[in-house]
Amino acid sequence: MGEVRGPLLFSFRTRVGFCGIILGMAEKMVVYPGTFDPMTLGHFDLIKRAAALYDRLVVAVAATSTKNGALFDAAHRVAMIREDVAGAGLENVTVETLDTLLVDFCRRRGVRVVIRGVRVYSDFEYEFQMALTNRRMAPEIETLFMMPSEQLAYVTASTVREIARYGGDTSPFVTPAVQRRLAELKF
Repeated sequence: MGEVRGPLLFSFRTRVGFCGIILGMAEKMVVYPGTFDPMTLGHFDLIKRAAALYDRLVVAVAATSTKNGALFDAAHRVAMIREDVAGAGLENVTVETLDTLLVDFCRRRGVRVVIRGVRVYSDFEYEFQMALTNRRMAPEIETLFMMPSEQLAYVTASTVREIARYGGDTSPFVTPAVQRRLAELKF
């Protein structure tokens, strides 16, 4: 019979050995989905804060973007986020490509919480609609809204894309990995 370690609520013997009900051992995992084209400091602020709240954070980067004027394909967006996550020492954060319905992505990984960023009221309207749609498809999955730090609330990926297209300085709005990739683009 094997040894059981960790906090136990109660234990009992069965024909096959010792069993126990373990408390407080379940990993709390969350998914933060988005296009991240490109990832802004506001996105990264939410990644760092969500990583501090949960045992494991999966950043789910949309494989395709319906947004006008996309700059990077999914592979580049994943690579940039991974670089910044590693640079920040966020060992409990993984970055994956999201190529299915969000609820299916979460179910396959056993995730029951989705984090969404909300900067302004217009964000909330869209995110609320999406959260209700996801709830209808998967009532076991909750959506939690987080606001970025107030000094980053005005930063949007679409604004960063426009600044980059016109040759402006995007460094106050994006992470170092994103800034390097933006500097390499030719418009």
